[in-house]
Amino acid sequence: MCAAPRPSWSDDDIEAFRDLAHSFLAKECAPHEERWGEQQHIDREIWNKAGALGLLCPSIPTEYGGGGGTFAHEAVLMEEQTRTMAPSLGTSVHSTIVAHYVYGYGTEEQKQKWLPRLASGELVGAIAMTEPGTGSDLQSIKTKAIRTGDEYVIDGSKTFITNGYLANFIIVVAKTDPENAAKGISLVVVETDDLDGFSRGRVLKKIGQHGQDTAELFFDGVRVPASNLIGTEEGQGFIQLMQQLPQERLAIAVAAVAAIEESLAHTVKYTKDRHAFGKPVFNFQNTKFKLAEVATTAKIARVFLDDCIVKHINGELDIPTASMAKWWTTQMQCDVADECLQLFGGYGYMQEYPISKMYTDSRIQKIYGGTNEIMKEIISRFL
Repeated sequence: MCAAPRPSWSDDDIEAFRDLAHSFLAKECAPHEERWGEQQHIDREIWNKAGALGLLCPSIPTEYGGGGGTFAHEAVLMEEQTRTMAPSLGTSVHSTIVAHYVYGYGTEEQKQKWLPRLASGELVGAIAMTEPGTGSDLQSIKTKAIRTGDEYVIDGSKTFITNGYLANFIIVVAKTDPENAAKGISLVVVETDDLDGFSRGRVLKKIGQHGQDTAELFFDGVRVPASNLIGTEEGQGFIQLMQQLPQERLAIAVAAVAAIEESLAHTVKYTKDRHAFGKPVFNFQNTKFKLAEVATTAKIARVFLDDCIVKHINGELDIPTASMAKWWTTQMQCDVADECLQLFGGYGYMQEYPISKMYTDSRIQKIYGGTNEIMKEIISRFL
């Protein structure tokens, strides 16, 4: 695939980081994606290798072991995962989400204790929000973290947890005050190594993203120090979640736009190489019109995304705009993948062709990070 133009928010340092990410992903991840898909998780040592190269927590300050960059560094890593067809390393959760809860709300002691180990890959991060009976309605979670002396005792279960099989650093969204809804929610860290009462259920089989471990987690009287509460005050979890979700949703949009661009590039190449009725498939009017539509969508999506990234880096990205970016780009990602797969004909349905993976991987994008229906509900509140 030809290189995309440098985004408006990039510079030489960010492009050097992109090159490093591309090289690592192409050499250390892409060749193993099929095997990882079969085993439903990546190899644990990949986290350590990524950490050693400085690919983890790139937007966390250097004094906490991070790369000292911005969200732009996170974005190019996500883009290169798409371009190298190596999406299974869950850095967008680990670095872009989990590390920023610690950095944004943790005490100085918590930052010093956890962030360097997240940056090195010693710790693999996950955030446990969703429960078997609770998806987008976070206020209705049942998991409890009740303080008893100098400890929290955690009971409950979580599902659909990204990085759940390998994570040993889990931010658990729990009720520290079960009698309250939003005001009763707190974020409590669970370091799982050799921890009594903690167990993992199934690594869940999904229609796409097969190499990304997604698991069930169970907490049965799990005891952690009271100092594992993110921040210094109970009941702040819902506010913390709401403040961080725009970055999570922007990250989803980054992956969506990269997928749109790659779907287009793969399909243009295929239709120019593939012949039918004595001429390239690209030369049929329907093909040209469909690809013209996709190219237009890709251009609009890129311009919108780049504007959102600039706003986010400058601290100006608001909640409704992040929600717009999340729902629209992921809807377009799914639409584009479908249109492009059609142009591959029967080969598009074969797993050996990248477009088939782009098609199946895309569907979850409209669901996680808040469903697209929730995004529209949020947007409507600001009209």
